[in-house]
Amino acid sequence: MKLNELKATEGARFVSKRIGRGQGSGTGKTAGKGHKGQNARSGGGVAIGFEGGQTPFFKRMPMRGFTNYTRKEYAVVNVEDLNRFEDGATVDFEALKAAGLLKKQLDGVKVLGGGKLEKKLTVKAQKFSKSAEKAIEEAGGKVEVM
Repeated sequence: MKLNELKATEGARFVSKRIGRGQGSGTGKTAGKGHKGQNARSGGGVAIGFEGGQTPFFKRMPMRGFTNYTRKEYAVVNVEDLNRFEDGATVDFEALKAAGLLKKQLDGVKVLGGGKLEKKLTVKAQKFSKSAEKAIEEAGGKVEVM
Protein backbone atom coordinates (compact mmCIF):
# COMPACT_ATOMS: atom_id res chain seq x y z
CA MET A 1 0.00 0.00 0.00
CA LYS A 2 1.22 3.48 -0.90
CA LEU A 3 0.19 6.91 0.32
CA ASN A 4 -1.49 7.72 -2.98
CA GLU A 5 -3.61 4.56 -2.69
CA LEU A 6 -5.14 5.46 0.70
CA LYS A 7 -8.90 6.02 0.70
CA ALA A 8 -11.28 7.14 3.45
CA THR A 9 -13.48 4.37 4.87
CA GLU A 10 -17.00 4.08 3.52
CA GLY A 11 -19.29 6.71 5.05
CA ALA A 12 -16.47 8.70 6.67
CA ARG A 13 -16.72 11.54 4.17
CA PHE A 14 -19.84 13.03 2.65
CA VAL A 15 -20.72 16.14 0.69
CA SER A 16 -23.05 18.46 2.61
CA LYS A 17 -26.25 19.64 0.91
CA ARG A 18 -26.00 23.12 -0.59
CA ILE A 19 -29.34 24.61 0.32
CA GLY A 20 -31.14 27.25 -1.74
CA ARG A 21 -28.90 26.97 -4.82
CA GLY A 22 -31.43 26.46 -7.60
CA GLN A 23 -34.07 23.92 -8.61
CA GLY A 24 -31.59 21.40 -9.94
CA SER A 25 -30.00 20.93 -6.52
CA GLY A 26 -33.18 19.43 -5.07
CA THR A 27 -33.21 21.98 -2.25
CA GLY A 28 -33.78 25.18 -4.21
CA LYS A 29 -36.46 27.87 -3.83
CA THR A 30 -37.75 27.29 -0.27
CA ALA A 31 -34.50 25.55 0.73
CA GLY A 32 -36.25 22.52 2.21
CA LYS A 33 -38.31 24.62 4.65
CA GLY A 34 -41.69 24.24 2.91
CA HIS A 35 -44.05 27.18 2.33
CA LYS A 36 -44.44 29.91 4.95
CA GLY A 37 -45.03 29.26 8.62
CA GLN A 38 -42.98 29.67 11.78
CA ASN A 39 -40.24 27.24 10.77
CA ALA A 40 -39.80 28.81 7.33
CA ARG A 41 -38.95 32.22 8.78
CA SER A 42 -35.45 33.34 9.66
CA GLY A 43 -34.90 32.82 13.37
CA GLY A 44 -38.08 30.76 13.37
CA GLY A 45 -38.85 27.63 15.35
CA VAL A 46 -39.78 27.08 18.98
CA ALA A 47 -37.63 27.04 22.09
CA ILE A 48 -36.29 23.75 23.44
CA GLY A 49 -38.92 22.16 25.65
CA PHE A 50 -41.80 24.24 24.23
CA GLU A 51 -44.89 22.10 23.71
CA GLY A 52 -47.25 24.42 21.87
CA GLY A 53 -48.59 26.14 24.97
CA GLN A 54 -49.17 22.94 26.92
CA THR A 55 -47.34 22.92 30.27
CA PRO A 56 -43.88 21.57 29.41
CA PHE A 57 -42.80 18.17 30.69
CA PHE A 58 -40.10 19.56 32.99
CA LYS A 59 -42.69 21.76 34.72
CA ARG A 60 -45.10 18.85 35.16
CA MET A 61 -42.47 16.89 37.08
CA PRO A 62 -42.40 17.21 40.89
CA MET A 63 -39.63 19.29 42.41
CA ARG A 64 -36.98 17.51 44.45
CA GLY A 65 -34.47 19.02 46.84
CA PHE A 66 -33.03 22.50 46.80
CA THR A 67 -29.72 24.29 46.28
CA ASN A 68 -28.27 26.01 49.32
CA TYR A 69 -26.95 29.29 47.96
CA THR A 70 -24.96 30.07 51.14
CA ARG A 71 -23.02 26.79 51.03
CA LYS A 72 -19.26 27.08 51.26
CA GLU A 73 -17.01 24.58 49.50
CA TYR A 74 -13.51 24.13 50.85
CA ALA A 75 -10.38 22.75 49.20
CA VAL A 76 -9.49 19.78 51.42
CA VAL A 77 -6.09 18.48 52.55
CA ASN A 78 -5.33 15.60 54.94
CA VAL A 79 -2.73 15.91 57.69
CA GLU A 80 -0.65 13.01 56.30
CA ASP A 81 -0.20 14.92 53.02
CA LEU A 82 1.69 17.64 54.93
CA ASN A 83 4.60 15.24 55.61
CA ARG A 84 6.16 16.24 52.26
CA PHE A 85 7.06 19.69 53.68
CA GLU A 86 10.32 20.28 55.55
CA ASP A 87 10.48 20.55 59.36
CA GLY A 88 9.60 24.04 60.58
CA ALA A 89 8.03 25.13 57.29
CA THR A 90 4.99 27.39 57.04
CA VAL A 91 2.20 25.76 55.07
CA ASP A 92 -0.44 27.96 53.42
CA PHE A 93 -2.45 27.82 50.18
CA GLU A 94 0.49 28.96 48.01
CA ALA A 95 2.75 26.26 49.48
CA LEU A 96 0.06 23.59 49.01
CA LYS A 97 -0.49 24.69 45.40
CA ALA A 98 3.25 24.64 44.68
CA ALA A 99 3.45 21.11 46.14
CA GLY A 100 0.60 20.01 43.83
CA LEU A 101 -1.81 19.17 46.67
CA LEU A 102 -4.42 21.78 45.68
CA LYS A 103 -5.49 23.41 42.44
CA LYS A 104 -8.17 25.94 43.47
CA GLN A 105 -8.74 27.72 46.75
CA LEU A 106 -12.56 27.71 46.37
CA ASP A 107 -14.01 29.27 49.59
CA GLY A 108 -10.86 28.46 51.55
CA VAL A 109 -8.68 25.57 52.68
CA LYS A 110 -9.76 22.98 55.25
CA VAL A 111 -7.27 20.63 56.90
CA LEU A 112 -8.63 17.22 57.90
CA GLY A 113 -7.12 14.77 60.38
CA GLY A 114 -6.57 11.78 58.07
CA GLY A 115 -3.25 9.99 58.69
CA LYS A 116 -0.31 10.84 60.95
CA LEU A 117 1.91 13.94 60.93
CA GLU A 118 5.60 13.45 61.75
CA LYS A 119 6.89 17.00 61.16
CA LYS A 120 6.71 20.26 63.09
CA LEU A 121 4.82 22.69 60.85
CA THR A 122 3.00 26.02 61.06
CA VAL A 123 -0.23 25.49 59.14
CA LYS A 124 -2.37 28.42 57.95
CA ALA A 125 -5.88 27.65 56.71
CA GLN A 126 -9.48 28.84 56.96
CA LYS A 127 -10.71 25.72 58.79
CA PHE A 128 -9.34 22.76 60.72
CA SER A 129 -11.05 19.63 61.97
CA LYS A 130 -10.54 18.95 65.69
CA SER A 131 -8.48 15.84 64.92
CA ALA A 132 -6.26 17.84 62.50
CA GLU A 133 -5.64 20.54 65.12
CA LYS A 134 -4.76 17.87 67.67
CA ALA A 135 -2.40 16.06 65.27
CA ILE A 136 -0.55 19.25 64.28
CA GLU A 137 -0.12 20.38 67.89
CA GLU A 138 0.99 16.90 69.02
CA ALA A 139 3.71 16.99 66.37
CA GLY A 140 4.91 20.30 67.87
CA GLY A 141 3.46 22.53 65.17
CA LYS A 142 1.15 25.55 65.23
CA VAL A 143 -2.36 26.06 63.87
CA GLU A 144 -3.29 29.49 62.46
CA VAL A 145 -6.89 30.14 61.44
CA MET A 146 -7.01 32.79 58.74
